[in-house]
Amino acid sequence: MDTKALRQKILDLAIRGKLVPQDPNDEPASVLLERIREQKQQMVKEGKLKKKDIKNDSVIFVGEDSLHYEKFADGSMKCIEDEIPFELPEGWVWERLQSFVDFIGGSQPPKATFEYTPNENNIRLIQIRDYKTDKFITFIPRSKARRFCTKDDVMIGRYGPPIFQILRGLEGSYNVALMKAVADSTLMMNDYLYYLLQDGELLRMLESLSDRTCGQDGINMYELNRYIVGIPPLHEQKRIVDYLTDILPKVATMTQDKDELLELISAVKSKILDLAIRGQLVPQNPDDEPASVLLERIRAEKEELIKQGKIKRDKKESIIFKGEDNSYYEKIGNKSENIDKNIPFEIPDTWAWCRGYTCFTGMKNKKPTGDFLDYIDIDSIDNHNHKIKEPKHLPVSDAPSRANRAVQTGSVLFSLVRPYLENIALIGEKHANSIASTGFYICNSAGALYPEYMFYLMISEYVVGGLNQFMKGDNSPSISKDNIESWLYPIPPFEEQKVICQIIKAMLSKIEAIEKSLS
Repeated sequence: MDTKALRQKILDLAIRGKLVPQDPNDEPASVLLERIREQKQQMVKEGKLKKKDIKNDSVIFVGEDSLHYEKFADGSMKCIEDEIPFELPEGWVWERLQSFVDFIGGSQPPKATFEYTPNENNIRLIQIRDYKTDKFITFIPRSKARRFCTKDDVMIGRYGPPIFQILRGLEGSYNVALMKAVADSTLMMNDYLYYLLQDGELLRMLESLSDRTCGQDGINMYELNRYIVGIPPLHEQKRIVDYLTDILPKVATMTQDKDELLELISAVKSKILDLAIRGQLVPQNPDDEPASVLLERIRAEKEELIKQGKIKRDKKESIIFKGEDNSYYEKIGNKSENIDKNIPFEIPDTWAWCRGYTCFTGMKNKKPTGDFLDYIDIDSIDNHNHKIKEPKHLPVSDAPSRANRAVQTGSVLFSLVRPYLENIALIGEKHANSIASTGFYICNSAGALYPEYMFYLMISEYVVGGLNQFMKGDNSPSISKDNIESWLYPIPPFEEQKVICQIIKAMLSKIEAIEKSLS
């Protein structure tokens, strides 16, 4: 059963007035609206409101020709029949969101003020990700807080994907990636607003018209404010909320059971990868050439090319080795340094540690040529399955400036933007001629990494979780290419890498079959 579709269907029935019966004794919403408008006009006369405060107010009504019209504050009228999505029950009325809902954006304190331990002088900084996880709880001084929310406030995620997440349940000061929806309480219950804004049609409209900000999808505020919604009588709102409060947790329980199983599956996947990169998934073969020997041969080949003047020496490249005291050392140039404290876990004797500077080749730029290009950006990645959905086929004349990364068969794309979203994919022959966004780091093996092993390594929690710690930026937190290139990577013997990949593929294939059965 598709529990998400079931939940959306219930909400759809609610906002169409088909979830609970109407009560003829309820005061019609139109009467309440008219009373509110009269009160506003009186407040303008008394100087308690300015005319600009009601300039966006309008009246939507049915004319004698049975068509819907909108009368504006300046007295003008317009037929809006084409904007009316469905028929409303008796007692309901159409209204634009801007007439009774304020959307209040958050504020972004400087990152230098962030704290990570609660005390009486600070307050929690609420971010979009906090509604899903407590892993990144952040605090700021109360003196720096500008926007506040309670657990009952209706909050909206401004950027995505996905955009327009309707959230609640946290208390603190909210940042710029969130905004608070506040309805006129005399017209609409806060709890009803929470469900109303989850309208599937509203989300689809906003997704289709989303603005692109800092590489992210953002809400088109003009269209959001102008969106037309049906308003039930207040008493009916209460009945709808009571019904939803009762039924949706039951649907959520069904979803939870499924989600818990999917979460367990995800944990199993993660564990398989963790065992693989620690050398614990398959037994070591004593006949395999040790990774250190392969790395030494690659270094010797580089030295020869340097002597011939074909390539330049990378001053950051290093050699990591075990000394006679069984400690790890890193040699850069003529200087060696003990790095035991940097080694995250033990690996088999035939394996080696290597920094990205050494195991990846440098990225190459590639300008689009010809008439059309296949462009891979963040949106082209299925981050659940770590696959390329479909590059954007664009005229070269329309190529964005970020279309500048060369890829090849065996390249691994790793998103520098929000790495925790795991927009990572392996390039196959099908997409080898594509051009990727500069928002990716392009991992190309320098010879010590089998492409598929490199892919599994880059999607492991060790790499993704480890690189997350280097994120900088507030609206669009990112890591740098240096973060990836300076990271330590465990390198198995080349033949063992192939065996590891075979085992991983076989295990993941069985797990994916279970996942499909749950969809």
